[in-house]
Amino acid sequence: MSIACVDIGSTYTKAALVELPTGRLLATAEAPTTLDDVVTGVLAATAGFPDVPVLACSSAGGGLRLAVVGYEELISAEAGHRAALSAGARVVHVAAGRLDDAGLRTLRTVAPDVVLLVGGTDGGEASVLRANAAALAGADWSVPVVLAGNSAVRDEVAAVLRDGGLPVREADNVIPDIGRLAPESARVAIREVFLEHVIGGARLSADPRLRSWVRAVTPDAVLEGVAALARLRADADVPGVVVLDVGGATTDVYCVPDPDAEQATLGREAVGVPARRRTVEGDLGVFSSVDDLRAAAHAEGLPPAAKPLALGEAAATIALRRHLRAETAYGPGGAGARGVGLVVLSGGVFRHAEPGAVDAVVARLAADRGGAGTVVNGTDVVVDARYVLAAAGLLASEHPEAASGLLRGLPG
Repeated sequence: MSIACVDIGSTYTKAALVELPTGRLLATAEAPTTLDDVVTGVLAATAGFPDVPVLACSSAGGGLRLAVVGYEELISAEAGHRAALSAGARVVHVAAGRLDDAGLRTLRTVAPDVVLLVGGTDGGEASVLRANAAALAGADWSVPVVLAGNSAVRDEVAAVLRDGGLPVREADNVIPDIGRLAPESARVAIREVFLEHVIGGARLSADPRLRSWVRAVTPDAVLEGVAALARLRADADVPGVVVLDVGGATTDVYCVPDPDAEQATLGREAVGVPARRRTVEGDLGVFSSVDDLRAAAHAEGLPPAAKPLALGEAAATIALRRHLRAETAYGPGGAGARGVGLVVLSGGVFRHAEPGAVDAVVARLAADRGGAGTVVNGTDVVVDARYVLAAAGLLASEHPEAASGLLRGLPG
């Protein structure tokens, strides 16, 4: 028995045929993504496979565009931002405080697929959450809302939103208490909204097969795959994992650190620490945002880059530097000091490069004094040459044994 795991990307649709329950990779294929109807691209990518079930994730058409509306910038809005990233969303706007007319106009201009409405700890401040719900309800706008704020007023606020004609998904508070971040309930709700309103709508395809195939937005699936890889390495001396995923439009950094090492160095901070983190750099892509990438490389003091692998190196270096700067908010030391035993390079620029050229990139990353070297130097580095992380993430819940078998093949 086998299954097709498909990632519908903005440019290419990539497919992997996986044997169940072993997780053996039987075949891979890809085809251009057909944005007028992405099902056509899926059928093209799987044309050489037998008639098997399909599990898919998608970032086509920009993926899931999400805006966060919170109580104040340093706590609830930041907590919502982190929860949204962990759900695989592309955060297009973060608003803090009471939404006025100008704030509503800005929110509508960025055209999110969903608004994540947060604010207040459980039983704490509720006036801003109430006010923002009323503002959204009165805006003559039907954007779906995930409500993940103060649970003491959840029913009241949800009723206000629904009375305004807004589709609402209720979730547990993303920050139930100061210093405790609880993103999983919101993450599930965001995924449900993505499946119903983005995949279930007609934006990507009117073909009902798409809704039956797609289980997650692609970064969400990749994060599941990274978490499965970290679990697989639980007995390693240093089990933590960092993935640098360089794409045409963005570079994503995924981090599942060693929980024991992290606990030993972690300081208490206002928002709390998600066990699995993701940062997204929307100006670091090797294709559609290449001009922004070159500007960022110049600002970081990196040499000019023209060829794809050099651009990928620059994107990975800057993204990891930025990720580590963000990590300082989680406590002293950053990810490098809290136990990362494996770094995975993902993306076409690495998969299609000669091994010797990639080795040279790794050596320069390890020598980077701007921050990247603190994680890469002395750490095992592999390339996701077969693009298995997204497939493993798709398999993780229903076929965990297959997900583990697939990941054991890294870098294969």
